[in-house]
Amino acid sequence: MTATSTADLVTAARAAGRGVAAFNVITLEHAEAIAAAAEAAGLPVILQISQNAVAFHGGRAAPLLAAAVGVADAAAVPVAVHLDHVTEEDLLHAGAAAGVSSVMYDASALPYEQNVRATARVAAWAHERGLWVEAELGEVGGKDGAHAPGVRTDPGEAAAFTAATGVDALAVAVGSSHAMTARTARLDHGLIARLRSRVAVPLVLHGSSGVPDDELRQAVTAGMVKINIGTALNVAFTSAVRDHLTADPAVVDPRRYLRPARDAMTATARHLLQVVSHPVPTA
Repeated sequence: MTATSTADLVTAARAAGRGVAAFNVITLEHAEAIAAAAEAAGLPVILQISQNAVAFHGGRAAPLLAAAVGVADAAAVPVAVHLDHVTEEDLLHAGAAAGVSSVMYDASALPYEQNVRATARVAAWAHERGLWVEAELGEVGGKDGAHAPGVRTDPGEAAAFTAATGVDALAVAVGSSHAMTARTARLDHGLIARLRSRVAVPLVLHGSSGVPDDELRQAVTAGMVKINIGTALNVAFTSAVRDHLTADPAVVDPRRYLRPARDAMTATARHLLQVVSHPVPTA
């Protein structure tokens, strides 16, 4: 099966009242684990590569993007490839050339009016090339500014922002935070519902690793569609590697500990795919 588009996956999930999971890819093992989880669950999935992940690989986007697209093409279920938290337009251009179907352009560190202008310009460029565009509002402070504890997205401002920029989806701040290793976040489900009623485009939840299963299900029921997950896979990966090296400190073949690490990510991803695809029924 060839890679599908993020637009198709998000549109279908929104119409069905379900969520679609988007998992961050850092290594080839991440991409393989996510695709295996989606196949085992019989569900679509989004592989997303952040600007930080590209930086980890020496700033060379092409190899990692090619690997993700290759995994997506080989999968037996629909898999899309997405660029996440992109601030550098060169990376956006590289992604378009590599065959990604969507991008999250992040100008949230800029003042509101500058964010609008930059995002509108990028959205126009991307739409001319058939790319689906996600964006977010924010405060000065960078990526975590819009998702720090206590920050909340204003529905009126969100509606104005999406109308002014022409983006296809909006990441909103409703109580989650990036890089949480404990699943203790509590979301503002009333705010999610108000955002859904005011904002014409699908809503995206960042920082979902720190959100418990029941909260994720309720968030999808309230109106979230694309659910971004990264740290949860890294916790599973690192825990499995640590356990293997502790049990066998003499091991030197990385395949010996990467296999259980990949398997652990697959199990985590499969569980979360099923969680966001089965929201709480409405009364």
